[in-house]
This record gives sequence, structure tokens and C-alpha cells, in this order.
Amino acid sequence: MPPLMQPQLSDNALTVLERRYLKKDTDGNPIETPDLLFWRVAVDIAGADRNYDSKVDLEAVALDFYELMASLDFLPNSPTLMNAGRDLQQLSACFVLPVEDTMESIFTAIKNTALIHQSGGGTGFSFSRIRPKNDRVASTGGVASGPVSFMKVFNAATEAVKQGGTRRGANMAILKVDHPDILEFITCKQDPTVLTNFNISVGLTEDFMRAVEQGEDYQLVNPRTGQGVRTLSARHIFDQIVDMAWRNGEPGIVFLDRINRDNPTPAVGEIESTNPCGEQPLLPYESCNLGSLNLAHMVKDTPAGPEIDYAHFGDVITRALHFLDNVIDQNRYPLPEIERMTKANRKIGLGVMGFADMLIRLGVPYNSEEALRLAAQLMEFLREKARAASLELARQRGPFPSYDKSIYAGGETPLRNATITTIAPTGTLSIIAGCSGGVEPLFAVVFIRNILDGQKLLEVHPLFESMAKERGFYSEGLMEKISQHKTIQELDDITEDVRRLFVTAYDVSPEWHVRMQAAFQEHTDNAVSKTVNFRQEATPEDIRSVYMLAYRLGCKGVTVYRDGSRQQQVLTAGAQAATQTSSGAEGAIRAPGQHITPRPRPQVTQGATYKTKTGCGNLYVTINQDEYGLCEVFTSMGKQGGCMASQAEAVSRLISLALRSGVAPDSVVEQLKGIRCPSLSWENGGTILSCADSISKALERHHTRGASVGVNHGHGELSDLLGLCPQCPECGGTISISEGCLVCRACGYSKCP
Repeated sequence: MPPLMQPQLSDNALTVLERRYLKKDTDGNPIETPDLLFWRVAVDIAGADRNYDSKVDLEAVALDFYELMASLDFLPNSPTLMNAGRDLQQLSACFVLPVEDTMESIFTAIKNTALIHQSGGGTGFSFSRIRPKNDRVASTGGVASGPVSFMKVFNAATEAVKQGGTRRGANMAILKVDHPDILEFITCKQDPTVLTNFNISVGLTEDFMRAVEQGEDYQLVNPRTGQGVRTLSARHIFDQIVDMAWRNGEPGIVFLDRINRDNPTPAVGEIESTNPCGEQPLLPYESCNLGSLNLAHMVKDTPAGPEIDYAHFGDVITRALHFLDNVIDQNRYPLPEIERMTKANRKIGLGVMGFADMLIRLGVPYNSEEALRLAAQLMEFLREKARAASLELARQRGPFPSYDKSIYAGGETPLRNATITTIAPTGTLSIIAGCSGGVEPLFAVVFIRNILDGQKLLEVHPLFESMAKERGFYSEGLMEKISQHKTIQELDDITEDVRRLFVTAYDVSPEWHVRMQAAFQEHTDNAVSKTVNFRQEATPEDIRSVYMLAYRLGCKGVTVYRDGSRQQQVLTAGAQAATQTSSGAEGAIRAPGQHITPRPRPQVTQGATYKTKTGCGNLYVTINQDEYGLCEVFTSMGKQGGCMASQAEAVSRLISLALRSGVAPDSVVEQLKGIRCPSLSWENGGTILSCADSISKALERHHTRGASVGVNHGHGELSDLLGLCPQCPECGGTISISEGCLVCRACGYSKCP
């Protein structure tokens, strides 16, 4: 092994690598270092060159790939980093499987899903071919149960499979808007305890969108017969989608006709679904092979000031495309059908991360016309350079085998890859690279990181810290103050030009989010992973406007997140006033003399009951929730009546009152935990100190497990962390939703499908 440059990694990056990427011994201890990880991957991926040149210097190729990654200029998707050069050797993140309208096809897809999840991948499906509920089943004389019922079977299979010890299964379900069961599909995740391993998106057509704009009806079509069954108001259906997205972020929307307009191999098949994050449309049995370039490294200082280093950018693009094309050959595919289809089209998705950092270095605000211009310019350059590199590889290695069936057939210079560019989520990768995520704004300027023994450390964005010290307004007190806010826009201690530059996702209006997505989409072969953030007080009409804007600007899909729209607020940054009240308009902390009116108990709730042992007998704790979050606790003693039962009932009534008044469940748990009584009990190796302590443990267990409310695109496997779990499950720190992923910048925890 030649001498290797050492990667410059932050503490957070090292934490992420140690927990999720480095090889470990049987006791879970890392047995490789970051440089050896990059070398392991580089050597393995370089090996594909031997397929095309028997005399190639593999060590030189491996060293080039190593420096590409160790410099943090480029990183491939997580499965490649985790598995290249190891026994699993499954290098793709996501797959699409076909689901036809037969029991054999449906359960074959379920079996294949389990194999893919076991290998570390996520899966996308279209359920649009399945006959609707109550349709005729000729072979049995019975009636069909419909797509949603089969989605629940897929969901259960996913729940049962752990992905190679590193990832849990994530699925994308798409149903065309003209399917007769579309209303059931739109509302299928109203109950947050079902379909917890699925993201759902409605496949919209151009005809449907025109009907929405013109206020017309459209026709539902039975996929079994191809015949129209009835008509519905397009605006009514669109409003149903908007209303559910406003409530909990799902369903998302994808523009299927637009996606197929850019399908490079229409003669091979029609695109019906995407990967779980929505940015990679794929044919049935295709897999995606992604990587991201670090734009924060593509800026150079000149006498005239910072500017984009296009020479370096172009060089990295060419090398990264070579790397990703090699991954296709080195991959060990979970199914022979996937290997055949993936190698036939050789699709790759080269994207970017660190865009917000680049803008700051260039002195360009994110929500500005100049930023939009730069986004389009950067992506156009990336696409042109990557295509040139793909053309050169085609000269050396031949075009992708389906080339003659593609839209490029007959051209003078064939391509090596059917698609080349994608903007994918970079939740974990951007932490390793030490840059901002994807094409999103900054998550926070200053945040708190938890370290050993309960200590907390302020993490300041390095560019902000440098500018603050240069301008003379840096102080520990100010940094502490900033950490308590989602934004610096109202802090007079900071000059206006600096505030304008360091905008966060909370500061950027939904319209600017969509315009930025559209700017990148213009020169992207596949699609763009991006979250459109809304403030909590946003209305359904606000979301409707953004959906229409995304349609008119040429986006291929939309991911939305309304602050506070989940059952329990997902923390982003800054101190919050406990949780929201029933109206969601005010925090639970009030001035002296003001009072909180608890929200009323709804007619119907849902929840779970926990049996725990106490010194006074078995205690049954029922925890329920409504659309705003946890709302009540009931307790029942195994020994009925008596003082203990009445005290437990009193405690549960007060907890219910607190929860419906907006008090955070964590605060309730903190107050009850550790209360002692003379009669102790033991359960699962732990001590139950009292009935109150037992209730706190049940509440904490329920709160931590969550009732799984999924997020739009890119969040299926995230759903077990949303809903009732507002904190990082590993450090208790700050979690944000970005690019459809959950990311904790405090400890490096990340969940991306």
C-alpha cells in the first residue's frame, strides 16, 4: 500500500465513521481507520478497470480514487462506503421492483423486497396496476382488497427484516392519481401506527394538473380493464392531497409524465416509481448508484476575491464519473434481474453537497437571484463535464447495452450511462465531508453538541465563526444566545449583511425553496432531493401554492415539511417553548397571570397499553394520542381500589392535563422519574422505585419508540424517529429534517433511506 494522504475529519465525522462505516470485530470495536476505509473502497472500485484494460496500473487508479474520497471532494453513497471490499459487496442504495396484478407477482415482490432490505437497500413500488378494492376476482369468485391492503403486507415484511445490521428497510409507494382507490391511498397514513416503513406519493399526470388548473373533472380508470369507472373533481382530489400534506407531510407528489418525458429508454419500459427519497426515478428492477461532489471545496481565493474553481470542479467530476461507472461492475446485486437491468442501462446519479457553504464563501445569500443563477450555472457545468466523461468512457468501454433502444440512438457519440446526474440526500455524507447538506440552506448557525458526562459543547459554523472574529462581534455569550434560536435574523448584535448571508432553512420562504429546486432540476437528468420548509402557521393554501409553483417551474416532485406538523414537534434548532397548544399558535410558556386552556379530549384516540411491575402489584399504563400529540394517560392497578390505585389515577389525570396543555412529554418524565416509595420492584433487570416511577418509564418508552408518522419523500425509514420522538435517539440532541432525512449535527446520527 503506498503512502496515503490523511483525511481531515471533524469530530462529528469520526463519530459517524466509527458508528456506521468502519469494519468492526465481533465485539463491535473498529478494526480499521478512516484512511483504511477509503483505501479499502478505492482498491475494490479500481478493480473494475481490469475488465477493460489488462495492463492497467490498478494501484495508480486506486490511489486516484482514494485521494478523491480522502480529500472529501467526492463521496459515493453509503452502501458503497460500507460494503465495497467486504463480504456483502452490495453497493447500491435503492431499487425499484415491479408489482403486477397477480398474487404470484405481489408475493414475489415481497420476497425480493426482503432480500434487498437484507442487503442494505431500500425499495420503491408502483401499486397502480393492482385492481381496486371490491373489484371482481374471477378465479375465486370473490372481491379484491385493493392496493392499500397489500401495502400493509409489504410493510409487515419490511418490519421483520434488519438490513445487514446497519440500516432498516425503507419503501416508496406510488399510486397514480387516476386509480379508483386514490382517496383511500391519500389518507392511508392518517393513522400513524400503520405503514410505518412506507413513504407514499401520488403520481400526478399532465391531464390531471390541467384539470386542477381549469376546475374540471377527471376520470378514474380500473387498471384491470383499462375502462373508466367514474369521474371526480380534480381540485377536490388535489385539495385532499394538500390537506394531508399540511397535516403530516404525506402524501408527496411526483409528476409521472414529466419523469417519463426524460426517460432515456422508453422502449425498455415506463417509469412508474422512484427510490424511497424520490430523487431517482427507476425502471422495474433497476438500482441506483449515487455520489456527491463537495461544492464547498470548489471555491478558490483570488486577488479579486473568492470565485468558483471550475478547473478543479471539472477534474473532480471526470474522476467521480469514472468511479461511479466502476461501481456498477463491482456491485454484487441481490437479484439477477436487477443485475441485468442495471448493467443494461448503467444509470448513475452524480450530484452535489455543500452548496450553502459555497454561497457563503462567495458572499451570495441563498434566497437571492444570484444564488439561483449560480445553481443553474453549476449544474449545467456539472452535466456537461460528466457527459463528456461518459462519452470518453463509451469510446474506451462501449456505450450502455440498451443504447440502441434509447433516445440517444443514432447519435455520433454514444454515452456510457443512460442517466448521469441526480441530487440525492447527503445526510450522513455531508457530516463526513464537513459541509452543508445537498442543496439545502444551512440547518443552523450555532448548535449544541452533547459530549461525555452530560457536557455540552457549542458548535459554531466555521465560516460564521471566522467572519464574527474578523468583524469583531464574536463572543461566547453571543454564540450561546444564537444557539437558542432557529435564526439570527432578529439579533441586532449581528450586522445586517452577515444576517443576510447566514440564512437557515427557517428563514427561507417556501417559494425560494421551490425556485432553488427548479434551478437545479433544469440541468439534472433524474430529480432533486430537497425539502420545502414551512413555518408552523402556514395554511393548506400555502402548501397548495407551492405545489402549483413546483409544477409550473418544472420540478419532478415535491417534499414538504411544516414546522410542528408532526404529532410531536421535531426539534430543529433553538430553545422552544415546550410544545404547541391546541391551536399551535402560541408556546406553552406564558407570562405571569396568563393561563393555558387544555385542548379538549377528542372523541377517538389511539395508543398503547404497557404492563409494568410495581411494589404494589401490576400497573397497566395506557398512553393515548390525538392529532396534536400525546393527550392522556390512564392507569389501572392489578389490585383494584385502595390508596395506591387512587394515587395512580390522580397522577395520570394530572399527566393528561399537562399533555393537553402543551407540556413536553420529556418534562413530565423528568418530574416523575426517580420518585421512591418503600415498596420496590424489579423488571427486566431494572428497578421500579414507585408507581410514579413506573408511569414515567412507560411514558418514556412510548415517547422514545414513537408512533411513527412518516415524512414525505425520503423518510420511510425515518418514520420510527418522527411523531413522538423529538430528539436524537443516540445523544438527545437537535434533529433536523433536511433532504428528506433526519440528521443530528450534534453526534452525527443520521437516518436516510
